[in-house]
Amino acid sequence: MTTHAPQAAQSVTLPTTLNEAVAALTAMPTAVPVAGGTDLMAAVNSGQLRPAALVGLGRISEIRGWQYQDGNALLGAGLTHARMGRPDFAALIPALAAAARAAGPPHVRNAGTLGGNIATAAPTGDALPVLAALEATLIIAGPGGSRREIPVSHLLAGVEMLRAGELIGFVRVPLLHAPQVFLKATGRTGPGRSVASVALVLDPARRGVRCAVGAIAPMPLRPLDAEQWVARLIDWDNDRALVPEALAAFGEYVAAACIPDPAPEPDGSVPVLPPAVLHLRRTVAALARRALGRALS
Repeated sequence: MTTHAPQAAQSVTLPTTLNEAVAALTAMPTAVPVAGGTDLMAAVNSGQLRPAALVGLGRISEIRGWQYQDGNALLGAGLTHARMGRPDFAALIPALAAAARAAGPPHVRNAGTLGGNIATAAPTGDALPVLAALEATLIIAGPGGSRREIPVSHLLAGVEMLRAGELIGFVRVPLLHAPQVFLKATGRTGPGRSVASVALVLDPARRGVRCAVGAIAPMPLRPLDAEQWVARLIDWDNDRALVPEALAAFGEYVAAACIPDPAPEPDGSVPVLPPAVLHLRRTVAALARRALGRALS
């Protein structure tokens, strides 16, 4: 959403299908799509955004639910955090449900949507590290009824961007039927923006561990070496046993991978990380350790 027209919104279009919404955005290149508006309206109210037109997505029923598809869950981009936090959804994708329940106060969870979380790509978006750990795929709706698929990590990293007239229609998430955990740390008590978050997913079929760290960088970080290291230490044939020392080491491994030590100075000395950064690294280590411990328990 990069339209900065000097005037207030001139028109609002309310399509009832995904193709109608794409057609409206194609016909009005300066229009901005809006679903829950939790981030959009904050930008409008602060004067950072003055859209010339809005395309409301709230009446598109096809993107407000989910369905099963070849071992995957096909999630509509219009799913709200409140809906994803309910028990029936939690039985499907526990980590995403946990992230949805932690997304903020009730009025934010009732309005904010999965697609909006992805499209806004705010570093503190709670759903983002979960989708990265699950290796989710986005189904993008384009002009003329076209559809294309991209990994969610490609969009978040800026490798592939939404083109003119395109919308996120659905999110395809593999159903692993295995333990998965989402944990976050905030700067205050109660629901709030993440200081750091960790999503961790076990993949017993491949004897793998997937971990993504959110909020500490512009996009979720995957500590791939730490994932592979700890996966080799887990006794997958014996109740997924792991010695406590390896559990603690995994947390430190993840934290060091995501918040590395500074490079040595030309004279060979090693700068010390500022206290705030060291605290953040300890927070990430604790979250990663706890997440893996809960997934294995």
